[in-house]
Amino acid sequence: MTKNTAAFDDWLRTRFVEINSALEKIYWQQDDKANVEFVGEQYKHQLEHEGNEYISKLLAEGNTDEGFDSAFDLLGNVGLFMAACRRHEITEPSRETTSPLVEASALAMHIGASIGVTPRFATAHLTTHNKARNGVYKRFTDLPDEKLFIDFNTKGILAYKRAADALLKIQPLGVSHPLAADLLKVAKQALREVIESNNILYTQLDTDRFFYCVRPYYKPYRVGKEIYRGANAGDFAGINVIDMLLGLCAANEPSYSQMLVDKFLYMMPEDQQILRESMRMPSIMDDFLAAKNERHSVWFQEHLRLFIQVCKLHGDTAIGHHNQLVSKFIAQPSQHMQQQHMQKVTASGPPLHALLNSLEQLRDKRAAAKRADIRTRYADMQQLKQWIK
Repeated sequence: MTKNTAAFDDWLRTRFVEINSALEKIYWQQDDKANVEFVGEQYKHQLEHEGNEYISKLLAEGNTDEGFDSAFDLLGNVGLFMAACRRHEITEPSRETTSPLVEASALAMHIGASIGVTPRFATAHLTTHNKARNGVYKRFTDLPDEKLFIDFNTKGILAYKRAADALLKIQPLGVSHPLAADLLKVAKQALREVIESNNILYTQLDTDRFFYCVRPYYKPYRVGKEIYRGANAGDFAGINVIDMLLGLCAANEPSYSQMLVDKFLYMMPEDQQILRESMRMPSIMDDFLAAKNERHSVWFQEHLRLFIQVCKLHGDTAIGHHNQLVSKFIAQPSQHMQQQHMQKVTASGPPLHALLNSLEQLRDKRAAAKRADIRTRYADMQQLKQWIK
């Protein structure tokens, strides 16, 4: 880490958090908590001025070629600064054709292009690749609800990754291999941990604090001329690996493949590679259906029972996420938001109703729900369940 990189990182972990937290305190005291226009202007000026001073030195320094990890970490720091400017409407994509954060945009595009990721902060920067110092990792604010959100998102992501890794290991062994049962049990336990993490978020995260003080940092913002959607908790390969290897979703379905294409550059390069490989693999569900003639064997009964349990848990995580987290923390509070703020609600870009509809369809695919308007594996799952003695 160069002297300039270290100085910027220190600022991100101290003054940056102090300024954002001070602004959140001011916003929170308003009747219209979503309003940030002409509020706390002194703090906003400090944020922009101080951040730009560090970034101008880094841009002048150029590519120090310290390896992927250092470059990715610096990209995250630049991205956190740009996301905070977006949250406080120092920048606002709808009123601009290019980002006023010229130097930050140039640095972000330089790094993003050189390491093969999107030129903005991604989920990994705040979760799986967020190095702690003395027990404290990088955050936007000092709000307990932001820490709770990041802590349990990270726990959920790591659990999903464990489940995906176990399912990937089944592929070269085959579903009849004795150790396939052990791997399915690992996936079961990991998915239970996802549900536990989500339940803690659902019960302990304050709805208004999340909606008004945490979520706004994940909005889309411009880098140069382009608008990049906000970071999403699903921007890692694991959850989609599980979708496809279980056979609940298919890479050749237009809506699902579009989602995969949209998220590739928001993931770590190693996740991109894992996802590409998974898109070419046969599903475990299809392997069981193809082994129909062996359905009376001991291995088939044991492994299929475990497989169905894994599918059920994966569906339950999707149902819980949509019916509890999305509904409670985005859909419901948005109903009480003043109309002028509605166009800026989602981090993904599309209007809220379109986002909720696409998430509902994804939920039902993962749950193998019975639907006539979209393709799910409901009928195949019913067939497999009938083969269980």
